[in-house]
Amino acid sequence: MIKRSHIRQFLALVDEGSFTRAAQRLRVTQPTISAGIADLERLLGARLFQRDKGGVHVTERGGAFLPQARDLEARFRQAEAFGEDRPTSRAQLRVGVIGTVSTDMLGGVAQMLANGWECEFVENTDYELRAALNVGRIDLALTVLRPDDDEGRDSWQVLHEPYVMMACENHRLAGCRDVPPGDLAAEAMIARRSCEALRQTSRFFIRHGVRPRFAFRSANDAYCLQLVAAGLGITTAPISLIRSGMEVIDVTGYDLTRRLGILISPNASDSELLRSVLQQELETLSVLANVAQ
Repeated sequence: MIKRSHIRQFLALVDEGSFTRAAQRLRVTQPTISAGIADLERLLGARLFQRDKGGVHVTERGGAFLPQARDLEARFRQAEAFGEDRPTSRAQLRVGVIGTVSTDMLGGVAQMLANGWECEFVENTDYELRAALNVGRIDLALTVLRPDDDEGRDSWQVLHEPYVMMACENHRLAGCRDVPPGDLAAEAMIARRSCEALRQTSRFFIRHGVRPRFAFRSANDAYCLQLVAAGLGITTAPISLIRSGMEVIDVTGYDLTRRLGILISPNASDSELLRSVLQQELETLSVLANVAQ
């Protein structure tokens, strides 16, 4: 007979992608997790996970079982709350987000979802978020949309914005338009290693013979942008990340853009409700995002 412990161990292993981390999450030993998963696979008559040197991966059958497992866990939580003097727990939603989303955008998405779900946010790269979506480790991803992402049912555009060159507000080129790329050759650059357009930007400046020195390199956007505002150097970033004390330098020919959007996992248990909420709220979120620029 399938027990709640089986369901909790299954979900922990899906979410963590590691027997060790799943055991730590549930505060049990790793052999306990291994034995529980083996028992669940025997009861279901299906291989739920593929184990190799790269880690633990959900199989096709495991992915098919995942929505049922999340629903069962939600029902267990509802049963625990029955008759007690506390509200019935809401459905849980795991939301992935790339680290280059503005705080305003992140807050808007959190507010949009918080009324209907108990949300847990995780940060990762676009590549890792998409992998997590495919196996159901997360239900939703706020990330950069690619040209081949389908518009409509499982892909929802929130914002289309340009990348711009940013400098402190008293920089000699702050607010200038049609600045030739060569005029930036003597400038110190701040390298945002988290930038999705890092390679394209590098190729753009190399093509124009610009090889600047770097004053700072980091994947931490808060550090990078603060140092730009302090006058240590200039950087390129999506316009939504500009902050007080910074100005745009309009560089001739530098016309990169990105589309931010929301992707829904095919394994999301509340996928239809999610789509309904997005249809109702996304236009407002997009308007707010554009106003913030």
